[in-house]
Amino acid sequence: MEANRQDRDDEPEVPMTATVFSHGGPWTEAEYLAFGETRDRVELFDGSLHVTPAPTPRHQHISRRLGNALEHGAEAAGLHVLEAVNVRLRPGRIPIPDLVVTGEIDFDESVVDGSAVRLVCEISSPGNAATDKVLKMHYYATARIPWYLLVEQETGTLRLHRLDGGHYVEHAVAKPGDTLQLTEPVVAEIRPEDLLPGR
Repeated sequence: MEANRQDRDDEPEVPMTATVFSHGGPWTEAEYLAFGETRDRVELFDGSLHVTPAPTPRHQHISRRLGNALEHGAEAAGLHVLEAVNVRLRPGRIPIPDLVVTGEIDFDESVVDGSAVRLVCEISSPGNAATDKVLKMHYYATARIPWYLLVEQETGTLRLHRLDGGHYVEHAVAKPGDTLQLTEPVVAEIRPEDLLPGR
């Protein structure tokens, strides 16, 4: 039995691109989840896959600093801060936000239900700005996630949006030199310059 397991471990991994391009027709949620963990960030939008390379060190530095800034307030509110998890907004629509603040979840499930998400954060760069500012913003609003925080990767500028009916409205903006004061769903103060490398 051990030998069989070893044989499987020695088999070359099929590249993600080969799997994606050889697939015919829309992707189901079951097929998407069968990928498991990958080096690429793979999201499912209504039968289509959105594949992006692993984030840059700058992106990851901002994500870690932002998570740290939210952690204390989240713990005080009985909430959780999670980075880069699958979030099911509805069947067949599973993005991977850069960071989420959630209520109670099952930590062993591969997908977090969108109804548990209180705040969703995306770190935007010129290469993905349209996706974060239009497509994902619309999807998160449709899923009725109360708060959406967009971070501009180059400057650290923070744009906090709150759900108003079926769409988001800009609630607060903090540019370098300013401080974003969060009162919901967590209490936190975030300075854009504290998120950037070299600070």
